Amino acid sequence: MALKPEPTAPFHSVQYALRVLETVARHADGVSDVQIARETGLPAGHLAHMLAMLRREGYVSQVADGAYVVGESLVLLGSGGGREEALRDKLQRTLVELRDSVGAAVYISRYIDGEVKILHYADGPRAPKVNEWAEFRRTAHASAVGKCLLAQLDHDGRMDHLSRHKTARLTSRTITNEKVLFHKLDSQPPTVPMLDLQEYAVGTVCAAVPITAGSTVGCLALSLPLEHAHRLRQAADTLNRRAAPVLLSLTL
Repeated sequence: MALKPEPTAPFHSVQYALRVLETVARHADGVSDVQIARETGLPAGHLAHMLAMLRREGYVSQVADGAYVVGESLVLLGSGGGREEALRDKLQRTLVELRDSVGAAVYISRYIDGEVKILHYADGPRAPKVNEWAEFRRTAHASAVGKCLLAQLDHDGRMDHLSRHKTARLTSRTITNEKVLFHKLDSQPPTVPMLDLQEYAVGTVCAAVPITAGSTVGCLALSLPLEHAHRLRQAADTLNRRAAPVLLSLTL
């Protein structure tokens, strides 16, 4: 399986974040934002937003004199035996915060061994998750999650997937023609959320954004009942802005 060589906005943000974290880690006694800017080459405005995100996520802390040091989350994710549990806890906390921020159920999905897999999710009474009435792994052509993952594969990877999972019609809006589906995937800008407007299930709308780490294809997604469809675009934009912290956790 090969990936399409299209970097996403979260990818660029994570690259910048890693540069900042590497700089902070080199200065065990703390480092000022001025010094971080000097060593990373990031503009002051961009760096301020980046440091605010890293503080919010617990990757850096600010001490009494204003200097930045390595934060608790980074220490936990860097610890040997407890890394997997720390990562799960960190991702779940991030998803719960994101669920409350966008007012929707949220999901992390990855394409593993040729299959769509939902690895983590956060839902609640006011943010119900999608009813999986048809297996997600068999309906990638219809869901926002599936389309977002397929969009990150090359032509052969998509053909391999669809040779195993046919494009069945799930609703009147489902795209079943492979050429039409591929055209839609290829015309989708990687920085714009992928939408599912009742293609997977009547009464549900969804959005997904790519979070590709190395050779692993992934996405961050949300779902809303149809009566909240008017909030989908705004929620999707928030999801896109908040994708970087999730991708950063997966990358570290």
